[in-house]
Amino acid sequence: MDDHSPEQNGESRKSLLDEHRPDRIEARLQRPPHSRRMSDFVLGAIDGCVTTFAIVAGAFGAGFTEAVVLVMGFANLIADGFSMAVSNYEAASVEREQRIEATRTERRHIALVPEGEREEIRQIFHQKGFTGEVLENVVSTITANRQLWIDTMLAEEYGISRARHNPLSAALMTFTAFVCVGAIPLLPYLFQGLNTTEQFYSSAVLSACAFFAIGLAKGLVSSRHTLVAAIKTLIFGSCAAALALAVGYLLRHFVV
Repeated sequence: MDDHSPEQNGESRKSLLDEHRPDRIEARLQRPPHSRRMSDFVLGAIDGCVTTFAIVAGAFGAGFTEAVVLVMGFANLIADGFSMAVSNYEAASVEREQRIEATRTERRHIALVPEGEREEIRQIFHQKGFTGEVLENVVSTITANRQLWIDTMLAEEYGISRARHNPLSAALMTFTAFVCVGAIPLLPYLFQGLNTTEQFYSSAVLSACAFFAIGLAKGLVSSRHTLVAAIKTLIFGSCAAALALAVGYLLRHFVV
């Protein structure tokens, strides 16, 4: 049985037809590749909230005071946030260096052995099903434009996309998300009027809301199923917290 009613399928087709008008296609293809900023934000936010609430849960299970929770929590925010930002910076730097080196290599190869590079283009598109005169026209068109030639080789031979990532921007976005969202589970511990149990459950509710919101954001970036992504993120975050809580309870007799 079809998951969608005829009316829903009709609306979907109408929307798709509108999106595939020649002018819409041209405008869409001329746009630069999507930025990774949202991905960097989601990465930092999820890790920040999970690790900080894991500390809260573990400390609650072990029976630690609110002062210990705050010290451990904020120390984790700064140290782990910085570590994650550095890791993301290095990863983006490696991608950029790979692109630069591959571009330099292809530019040199095109200058020294142009026929060999043309043959690579020819074989790449032959494997895609182009043959005869059509294949030769494709090869001639691509190799007539040096930048297009290089970009095609980067994508087809090295698997390097057109998207270019700024390492510093990636690091700052990850660190900001980690610290801002990771601080949410600690907010109840800043209020002196709550007892330890109330602080923990308030932290759990706030963290659950944060996990759900992060999942929604992740769903908007990566797929159409935003609600599914939100629920999955909430479940994963809850599992991490449950493990930390269990470890805290198991070890409390050894550390208290």
